[in-house]
Amino acid sequence: MLLEAGLRSSEAFTVRRSQMLLASAEGQHTTAIASTRRCHDQTVRNAIHAFHHRGVTALQPRSSRPHTPRAIFDPQGRERLQTLLPQRPRPWGQPTRGWTLALAAEVSFAHGMTSRQVSGEAIRLALKPLGGRWKRATHWITSSDPAYIRKNNSATG
Repeated sequence: MLLEAGLRSSEAFTVRRSQMLLASAEGQHTTAIASTRRCHDQTVRNAIHAFHHRGVTALQPRSSRPHTPRAIFDPQGRERLQTLLPQRPRPWGQPTRGWTLALAAEVSFAHGMTSRQVSGEAIRLALKPLGGRWKRATHWITSSDPAYIRKNNSATG
């Protein structure tokens, strides 16, 4: 039987699913199976449900990624984001001189460009189709010493 062969699999997911399904076939309740396997009883129910719908392929793990990514920015929101970023953050009520991805995410939510708070990575991905790229700011070390350039050049070669 394929479920018994799944007990000898090198995949931990397959072994655990096989154990759950065999215990269910023996007539054990989901709560009893969950307590012996040290998992939640909903996990056992999910395994049984998947087995009934997909058969033996339910013993193989599937990707947990969403099937289709949700668009966080609608076209108007993306356009507003594109006009936002060339400006300084101060007119938007921010005390800093430059944008970070997290700050752009915060301002885009506060001003209704997105319906929920998003991450900086979501901002970067929204800029990608527009041909925009995000580079981290380079912070240069400077000094008010008039001989700074000469000293720095002699120190660094």
